[in-house]
Amino acid sequence: MVDIIKPKEIFFQFWHARPYPLNMRYLIGLLMLVHGLIHLLGFIKAFGISQINQLPREISKPVGTIWLVTALLMIIASATIVFKKEGWWGIALAGALLSQLLIFLYWKDAKFGTIPNLMILLVAMPAFFEWNFETKFKRDVTESLNPNNHKETLLTIERISHLPEPVQRYLIYSGALNKPVLSNFKIKFEGRIRSDGKSAWMPFTTEQYNFIENPSRLFFMKAKMKGLPVTGYHAYKNGLATMDIRLLSVFTVQYQAGMEMNVAETVTWLNDLCLYAPAALIDKRIHWETIDRLQVKAVFQQEGINVAATLQFNENGELTNFVSEDRYRILSNSDRKQIRFSTPVKNYIDVDGRKVPGFGEAVWHLPDGALTYGEFTCTAIEYNVTK
Repeated sequence: MVDIIKPKEIFFQFWHARPYPLNMRYLIGLLMLVHGLIHLLGFIKAFGISQINQLPREISKPVGTIWLVTALLMIIASATIVFKKEGWWGIALAGALLSQLLIFLYWKDAKFGTIPNLMILLVAMPAFFEWNFETKFKRDVTESLNPNNHKETLLTIERISHLPEPVQRYLIYSGALNKPVLSNFKIKFEGRIRSDGKSAWMPFTTEQYNFIENPSRLFFMKAKMKGLPVTGYHAYKNGLATMDIRLLSVFTVQYQAGMEMNVAETVTWLNDLCLYAPAALIDKRIHWETIDRLQVKAVFQQEGINVAATLQFNENGELTNFVSEDRYRILSNSDRKQIRFSTPVKNYIDVDGRKVPGFGEAVWHLPDGALTYGEFTCTAIEYNVTK
């Protein structure tokens, strides 16, 4: 069966799919290429290279040069989009705007060129909005990265001797020993998320940076909700947290801040540390209590906020779950409830000699039963990053 692709479907499917569908990327690239080649006709006519009957009006050489520049912009944009180069949308927008200017000047002969220009705008403008929103995330990351914070000292067995026995076994299993002490880490996930048990799952990809000395967590998500692209930025710095969720990277769907957000993101920061940076658990701000040989309690204090979690391990030394009573489930300004939160994990993978969970879930333990609202697959992780 051959699908008929409509402009609206190109917008929804192409712009926010991760990775971009091969057929969509090639389709838009081909459109730009053909559109660009057509603009060469104006240049050819202006410089008398050949007679172009489709453009009966005279074209001066200065205007013919603009036709050439437009053609080159479209051809370059075609190549950058096919090869997934960043910033393609800027070239495409410049080409489309120049093209439309020429079309207005030669409306009678070139008016149908408005159709491909509109299609190009439908994919380039949302890409620009996403870039503009994501720039704040990247700027915050750049400001937080400090190469001087990296310590070349290694994590030795002596430095973990004060930790409870289950945590020591976990650090040994994870491969943290005899590797550099951590100052930050970067993680990428893909998976799906939903707001409640009746909502449809939304596929997503995420990129986040966590900083340890000055606890920070910068988390950027790209998702699709009912076919519409949604982006979200969670920023946690200096004990303060905000959540900004936007439709089309422009229209605010939800914005949250305040004490409940601060507490919730402090729990999440500690959760990330336990699951993906066990070497950082030597932090003196974490206080420990042994429950039994496979469970411990961790208490972390930051900017006057105290949060706690129970860490559960298996016989192999793997951390299998993180459970906290302190995280808030925030659905709106008036609906903020402190609910048991857990993140069961499994399928440990080896990343440069460090073992981390390959798959995890985010679970709310509601009065009417457990709700798994997020599923995460780790696709990349780096430690002590500088850029």
